Amino acid sequence: MSAEIPASREVPKKENRFKVWRQTRPFWAGLFTMIGGVPIAYLPYGDMRLGNVTLAMQTTAGAGALIIGVLLITLGLTMWFQPIVRVFAGVATIVLALVSIPVSNFGGLIIGYLFAVIGGGMSAAWAPAPPVEETDEAEADAEHDGQPEASDEAAPALDPETEAMVAAVFPEQREGAQPLTDTTIDAKGGRNSAG
Repeated sequence: MSAEIPASREVPKKENRFKVWRQTRPFWAGLFTMIGGVPIAYLPYGDMRLGNVTLAMQTTAGAGALIIGVLLITLGLTMWFQPIVRVFAGVATIVLALVSIPVSNFGGLIIGYLFAVIGGGMSAAWAPAPPVEETDEAEADAEHDGQPEASDEAAPALDPETEAMVAAVFPEQREGAQPLTDTTIDAKGGRNSAG
């Protein structure tokens, strides 16, 4: 490592793009749903060989299991690429997982059923994060740079009646005087200082 390259570097933007994409949609719900669809679709058609013994798990409802598995994979992709319909996709996933129990060898030997039910529940419960507001960390960075943030908003003007009440409660605060601390009145009429 050379002395010119700092030990801690910021993460490049390309690596952050996937993280941002993943956090703006029910990513894990879609992944679990697709993982659940694979055994549900595959097991009615698959064979397992144990030495010379072939264990065939084919059922007469193999086409139904294939349809359910493909629909679960499609719903998982829908959760990823159309997160606006996440509640519908989650409920449909849970219903298809329940239908897979009698149709597809106990829902893909319970593995596919469990993944699909968990993925559907996560999708129905997922909600987008609220918009990010300026944090204390960003304010501290701005102050650290020597440029404190300036507020564009002026304090709202009070009507004369409210100003008279404030002057009666806080006689030390006159027009133009700057308070040393922020003081509020609690529900019982007492003063609370924060500073």
